[in-house]
Amino acid sequence: MSKRDELITKYAADLKEKCGVNADMDLLTKVTIGCGPSIYNKDAATVSGSDESELATVKNNFLIKKLGLSDGANLDDGINAVMEKYGKSNRNKYRAVVYYLLTKHFGKESVY
Repeated sequence: MSKRDELITKYAADLKEKCGVNADMDLLTKVTIGCGPSIYNKDAATVSGSDESELATVKNNFLIKKLGLSDGANLDDGINAVMEKYGKSNRNKYRAVVYYLLTKHFGKESVY
C-alpha cells in the first residue's frame, strides 16, 4: 500500500469517526490527489480552524480558484459549517478532509 493510499484510508476513518460521514472514496481520492505534495508535509497537511489567515487561504486558493466559487459571505459560512462539523476542539483537521467536506457542502463534486 502506497503512502498516499495509507493517508486516504486515514482520511476516510477521520470522516467516519469525527464527522459521521461515509466517504465517497472516489471523490476523496481525487481531492487528496488534488492537494498535491502538501499531504506529506506535517504542517501543510492540516488546517488550523482558528487561524484567520489559514482560513483565508482555504477560501481563496480552494473555494475561489479550484472550485470556481465567487467570493461572498456564503463561503465563510461554508468554511465555518465544515469546521463545526469536523469539531472545533479537534486539533488535527486534515486538509484533504476539509477540502472534501467543502466540496460536498457546495455541491462541486463535478470539479473532480
